[in-house]
Order: sequence, then C-alpha cells, then structure tokens
Amino acid sequence: MDCGQTAGTLFDAECAGAVVGLSFRAQSRNPVASLLGFIAGCLDFARHDGRKMRTGVALGSNIGDRLENLRVARKAIFDLADVKPPFLSSAVYETEPVGCEPEAGKFLNSVVEFEYDDHPARLLEQLIEIEEALGRKRDHPKNVSRTIDIDLLYCGDQRINDERLQLPHPRLHSRTFVLRPLADIRPDLIVPGQKKSIRDLLAECEQSDEVIRFAEEW
Repeated sequence: MDCGQTAGTLFDAECAGAVVGLSFRAQSRNPVASLLGFIAGCLDFARHDGRKMRTGVALGSNIGDRLENLRVARKAIFDLADVKPPFLSSAVYETEPVGCEPEAGKFLNSVVEFEYDDHPARLLEQLIEIEEALGRKRDHPKNVSRTIDIDLLYCGDQRINDERLQLPHPRLHSRTFVLRPLADIRPDLIVPGQKKSIRDLLAECEQSDEVIRFAEEW
C-alpha cells in the first residue's frame, strides 16, 4: 500500500480490524481526539506497505513463580499468529518495585523482541488478553503487585499518541528496569522521538536503580 492508495483503503482489512478491536473506545472522554489519533496511526501504519516491524515488549512479575510467569507470557506472545521470528529475549533482571504498595516484592523483568505485521492496536489488545489469562484483571489499579505486567514498548518506527496507546512507550527512556534488559538485545536502537541509543539512555540512569541479573537463560 503506497501513500497514493492510503486514502482509498484506510479502512480496509488492516484498519477495519483495528477499529473492531478498539470499538473506538466509546468510553473515551474525548472521542474526536481518540478517532483522530487512531486515524493518524492507521495512516502511519499504511506507509509500511505490509512490511514486518521489529517490536519490543517488556515483561514483569512480582507475584507467585515470577520466572515461570515470564516464561508463560513469552510463549503466549511468540505463539500469536502475527508474531514472527527472529525472536530475541534478554536476560532476566531482579529489580526493586517502583511506586507499588508498601512491602511489595521484587520484580523480575525482561524484554523480548520479534517481527510483527499487523496494527499495534491489535497487538495491544492481544497482550491485555494474555495478562488476563495469567490472572491480571483488565481494570487493575496502577502500580500494584501483579502476576504479570506486559508493556508494548515500540513497533518499528510507529508514533501513536492517543488515550489507549502511546508508541513508543512514553516512559521507556527513563526506566532502568526496561533499559537494562533492552540493552542486552538492542543496545544501539534509537526509538522514535529519541536522539540517544538505548545504551546511552541506560548510562544516564543506571546509577538510580539497583538492577541485578537473575537468569541468563530462561
């Protein structure tokens, strides 16, 4: 799909599928802004002409068998129909909880990367469904202990900013527990909107949080 075709095919199978998945999020306080953000995302996606996009996802867990929770989530993601190899997995790191309730346990964190060839909004919905299957409720409060936490970090050069989805993840550049594992697999990556590589971003904030390598192979 080239730019000349975009207007005529905006709501074809790719974008229409995303519309169904999002249902335009009728609960949005500003439906017009959400719709405009969604359309901008579709236009941006259309420019990829069906090419797969390298996509990064962060995994975290601090309840139950934390390592097994990460393994199960990773397998569920890699088994999705539109997720393709090559697959990359960082080491697993143990980190202190950030902003959680008092006495919250330490997290295990990792990052995985893969090829993806559908709209990021569809992937977001699938990641939420995996969280739900692993016991996390869709309407969960923020910053509490959880069996699994799955964050979509980036999807190729997509830049999306609406109430439902922000890409790249707006706090990726400041989270040591994301940057440290991501640096294992993509140290030279520069995500859209940033001027520095993952390695350089990590160097700027590495002293602020304790991150301990927990498992190399998992």
